[in-house]
Amino acid sequence: MSNTLSLWHRPAWRGGLLALLAAALFGLSTPFIQRLGSGLGPLTVAALLYAGAAATGLLSRQPAHREARLRWADGPRLGAMAVFGAALGPVALAWGLRHTSGTSASLMLTLEALFTAVLAWVLYGESMDRRVAAAMALLLAGAVALVLDQGQSGAPQLWGLLAVLLATAAWGADNALSRPLAERDPGQVVMVKALLGSALTGALAWLRGEPLPTLAAALALLAVGASGYGLSLRLYLLAQRAFGAARTGSVFAFAPFLGAAAAYGLGERGASWLLLLGGVLMVLGVLLHLAETHDHVHTHEAIEHEHAHRHDDGHHDHGHDAMPTGAHSHRHRHAAVTHAHPHVPDAHHTHGHGAVGA
Repeated sequence: MSNTLSLWHRPAWRGGLLALLAAALFGLSTPFIQRLGSGLGPLTVAALLYAGAAATGLLSRQPAHREARLRWADGPRLGAMAVFGAALGPVALAWGLRHTSGTSASLMLTLEALFTAVLAWVLYGESMDRRVAAAMALLLAGAVALVLDQGQSGAPQLWGLLAVLLATAAWGADNALSRPLAERDPGQVVMVKALLGSALTGALAWLRGEPLPTLAAALALLAVGASGYGLSLRLYLLAQRAFGAARTGSVFAFAPFLGAAAAYGLGERGASWLLLLGGVLMVLGVLLHLAETHDHVHTHEAIEHEHAHRHDDGHHDHGHDAMPTGAHSHRHRHAAVTHAHPHVPDAHHTHGHGAVGA
């Protein structure tokens, strides 16, 4: 038991497990959305999914002494996250799933890791060495194989797959935008983002006159949204907190393979050699990224911030009149220090790394 707890307190292990759970919930939701959303407009599907996600956020909020609160200054970022992640992404996915196979769509979602990693490198200076660059190239090659496969099936299938590609780009942008909010209460983040996204897509669905769902379909999509989008996003934010946006995106890239397996289990059998090749290339890319190690001399500048933390993680040695046990949140200060150890781009390792291969 003590070894298990010790592993859980290591950022890479904790972040990896949280991201894997998030991936499982999201990946398994894709083929169910394809079936439950049949006959419904993509805006209606997106609105119901994120209404369910908002309920998860509402129920999972934490008290102020446990998690840092959202601030009014976070509003524009949350609005952008809602547009990309809770409107454009799910609408493009719902439309694409109506025009392409569940297996190919699930595998194409692997490219979310590529968009996330590139944006994390560009915007936040997260490391991207030659191994990570090679992993991204394998993911891209796998996506090309999927596009070629669906292109052989005709224009509608290809356009459907390209819509799923647009969804991955939107969610990659959403992941990059959410990184600075990883230290806020994830329940609050999920609730606000999902409410904004559901309101936006619901209003657009009403204006376009999309058909209303049956009660059974609405309840089913709400349930899928609560687990595959709400709980998954909460776990994703906690994983970003533990080991950064790019690595969380890499582990989350297992979600599409779980979705493809679920599609196969639900009766889809149309796998060509190009689709299988794309899947193999993407698996290799994910595994190569996860095999990355990162250790060098780095400097922590003096910083004062607020987030949930513990006093047994090696970075929080400030005192308390009465030392709290477990995770708690308050404003605290870190002194400047220079040292070397294996690390990941969590909230305390946001230093830059220069060009690829550095």
